[in-house]
Amino acid sequence: MGELVSLNVTQEHDGARIDSFVASATELSRSFAQSLADDGKITVDGRNVKKNYRLSCGETVCFELPEPEPDDAKPQDIPLDIVYEDDSLLVVNKPQGMVVHPANGNPDGTLVNALLFHCTGRLSTINGVVRPGIVHRIDKDTAGLLIVAKTDEAHRGLAEQIAVHSFVRRYEAVVDGNIKDDTFVLDFPIGRSEKDRKKMAVTTKNSRNALTRGRVLERFDGYTHVELTLETGRTHQIRVHMAHIGHPVTGDSVYGRKTNPFGLTGQCLFARYIGFRHPVTGEFMEFSGELPDFFINTLQKLRRSK
Repeated sequence: MGELVSLNVTQEHDGARIDSFVASATELSRSFAQSLADDGKITVDGRNVKKNYRLSCGETVCFELPEPEPDDAKPQDIPLDIVYEDDSLLVVNKPQGMVVHPANGNPDGTLVNALLFHCTGRLSTINGVVRPGIVHRIDKDTAGLLIVAKTDEAHRGLAEQIAVHSFVRRYEAVVDGNIKDDTFVLDFPIGRSEKDRKKMAVTTKNSRNALTRGRVLERFDGYTHVELTLETGRTHQIRVHMAHIGHPVTGDSVYGRKTNPFGLTGQCLFARYIGFRHPVTGEFMEFSGELPDFFINTLQKLRRSK
């Protein structure tokens, strides 16, 4: 099952054809958008429409964004850093550079391949055969804690917590520049960039609300160590929000500078803490990971330069 997308039609797109609107809001071709409409997979305010349907301001368009992925994922004996495990779920510390699930360009060697081997296939089926067990994701070059569901019951319980924002996700990052305020709130909607469809951006067009809370942990010459709590979970949310306020995550060559003085091969961002209620027992559980070497080395270099 692909990602479910819901978009509100603004005045700018009043009168636009449904196929053009869907294509412009995604990386899909117009012909593929037309095929989705022909197959009844696009709805406007809950009703199916034809591919030449003209939109009106205020309508809501819903469709499933297909996964350009292989048919299934294969088990692979890849080492895992398992922080916690029981019959319902696992908490895994994903290393930087590991893709969460197979996709075009990354058919194997992913976290899902490793999980299928470790769990002998016993993972939740809600997200299909390519993303079994995956309740939430973190980027390839972001390291840190990720929760995995073994059963559909656990998956539904965890997903509900994420939906109502009771699932706590806290990150640490080193960002470019000096943040003046000790605490800050970033409340900016995020959608796909109109300039580069492979990137996300702060925008009011075809976007969703996104909220990040921040706290300064340590200041350096030209850099800041921060703690960031996600209230929502949009694609690239922290990276986009920090870049938007002029403090991109250090090492993020997509939203920030192309080079960095620390030898980082990806963003200096770590999903350090997660807290949630166990979907079966109801017990509140919390886990915190140790900062990875690349993060520690960056902090040490910054402290020496103070």
